[in-house]
Amino acid sequence: MTNDTLNSTTGASDTTGSPNSATLGFVQPTSKPADAGLTTSGQTPSGQTPAHPSDTGPSGYLGLWARIPRELGFLLPTLLIVIASLTVLVTLFSTGLSLVAVFVGLFIVVAALYAARGFGVVELTRLRWAGQPVITQPQWTPRGEPATPLRAILGPLVSGHYWLYLLHGMIVNFIVGVVSWSITIVWMFGALGGLTYWTWSWSLPDNTESVGLFGLVTGSFGPGSTQNLAAENVLNAALGLAFLLTLPFVTRGMVLMHQGIARVMLGAWSSEVLQREVADLSASRGAAVSAEDQSLRRLERDIHDGPQQRLVRLQMDLASAERRLDDDPDAARQLLVEAREQARDTLEELRALSRGLVPPILQDRGLIVALESLAARSTVPVHRELQVDRDLRLPSEIERSAYFIAAELLTNVAKHADATSLRLRLELRRVPEDDSTWLDLWVIDNGHGGAVLREGHGLAGLDERLKGLRGVLSVRSPHGGPTAVGAHIPLVSDPGSSLTRP
Repeated sequence: MTNDTLNSTTGASDTTGSPNSATLGFVQPTSKPADAGLTTSGQTPSGQTPAHPSDTGPSGYLGLWARIPRELGFLLPTLLIVIASLTVLVTLFSTGLSLVAVFVGLFIVVAALYAARGFGVVELTRLRWAGQPVITQPQWTPRGEPATPLRAILGPLVSGHYWLYLLHGMIVNFIVGVVSWSITIVWMFGALGGLTYWTWSWSLPDNTESVGLFGLVTGSFGPGSTQNLAAENVLNAALGLAFLLTLPFVTRGMVLMHQGIARVMLGAWSSEVLQREVADLSASRGAAVSAEDQSLRRLERDIHDGPQQRLVRLQMDLASAERRLDDDPDAARQLLVEAREQARDTLEELRALSRGLVPPILQDRGLIVALESLAARSTVPVHRELQVDRDLRLPSEIERSAYFIAAELLTNVAKHADATSLRLRLELRRVPEDDSTWLDLWVIDNGHGGAVLREGHGLAGLDERLKGLRGVLSVRSPHGGPTAVGAHIPLVSDPGSSLTRP
């Protein structure tokens, strides 16, 4: 059987009263986005981009203040970063252009483009750390084309994304960074200076030539004017308070300005996203067809090796009984008894095969009851953690796939894992980054481990089935155990349209 560290995100406690997993030698589930921590067969959920965990703090004005540390962490180092980017890119690009006639300049221009890509990735990473939604990066190497040395050298020269990254790092981000950094510094020190003015205003020189904020507002400056220190303190404190109260809006606006520019200049184009989606859909359709073909072939083999052979034997027994009916009634009666047993066994086998097509309990009573039935029939004790409403109904193809995957995994545990206990976990998980819902099915055993996702093995068939649903199979099974296998199936973005209650 097979296993993977559980990376589910509901964080719900075990409501089934199962024993502590530590006593069974299980891997304890962690609360981590599935798209950020799955160990898979090199696949990622279609359309999913690994994202930084979104903010889960208070909303409204308090929520803006909760984001202040991360946004200041983005804005305050911006000046140094944009100056470094400008210096490096201008130096490389101008040097390369000046030497392009002697051919070596071409390589320096390519180096400038790669450096621009690096600075662009740094900008996207900083925005993600600042709490902004993840921006999908361009597809730097076209799908299906090898990364040859010639492509690595000449590819950036014909790629529009590299030149956009160069324009962003050398000109646009420098201008925007200087502006956003300057405004942020003004607001921060305006708030700090205004609110603390009363503590150090006494140390300012007292002469008629100095003009304070109160003097500018009231026009009381110049020869013969007097300063009102108390009014000056109050006015500066009020201005500092105004700067402080509006600081979250300013930092949010500056970060959003960087985010919008980065989305346009550093993100993948909509046409590329569409092409990638079409390619993923084609791969999913091919995987679904392949999985269906394998299922039909397996069913054909099972019928040939099972019920068909029994029916042949039944036909022979009935023919033999017919021949002996007159001369040896006792032998004919014995043959009829054996034929009846053959017919009963054949019927049971056909029922088992029909359950492999569309299990009646799944069709009539839903996924939760069907999984409980599987767990009850398992030869290995199963601790159920079915954290989904029993009345909730999913699309039929998702319920059917989840049932068959669970059945296959439980069978694998019984046959190969040498386990004494296992956990069957089912839950729904929301991904806030793209407002999608995923169904997570985990089977975790305390067996000897060593399961692998390899072509031609049983897990490969499960992986193909999941690809047909644009899902992901995650496997972790170190030698010595434990083993964890997770099946992650995406639902539609609006769960209300795909999850129904009878």
